[in-house]
Amino acid sequence: MNKYFLAGIISVITLILDQVTKIAVREKMTLWTSEVIIPGFFNLVHVVNKGAAFGFLNRADITWQRNFFVVVTIIALGVIGMLLKSAEERDKFQIVGLGLVLGGAIGNLIDRILYHEVTDFLDFYYGSHHYPAFNVADIAICLGAFALIVSFYKNK
Repeated sequence: MNKYFLAGIISVITLILDQVTKIAVREKMTLWTSEVIIPGFFNLVHVVNKGAAFGFLNRADITWQRNFFVVVTIIALGVIGMLLKSAEERDKFQIVGLGLVLGGAIGNLIDRILYHEVTDFLDFYYGSHHYPAFNVADIAICLGAFALIVSFYKNK
């Protein structure tokens, strides 16, 4: 399977999973509500984030962060394309990683363009300590980054 096809399939699957889950949350849950799934550990929530990971720049008093993250994402998509072009066909960690990051980045980009914010819905916690809510795109970006680290380490 050639590298462009593999990365493309992975990014499309990621994008579909991300968008379908976000649509389901937006349609089935009222904004700022939660449902306990595993008491003391996991909730489904419907929250939105105008910023980036871990609530970075998620502030109501500024409005420029949407345009900033759209531009940053478009630049990142270009970098992903360049990395994919230079990737060797046998480096599956790099190709899969780039596909995951690509799909996740596009998923959150769609939210920013259509809704001016990103929908998050997975809330893991222990006691009163909550990890920031996240979504499928965030999972894909983290897994993709990990795969890229493995690839870079293997090719060092």
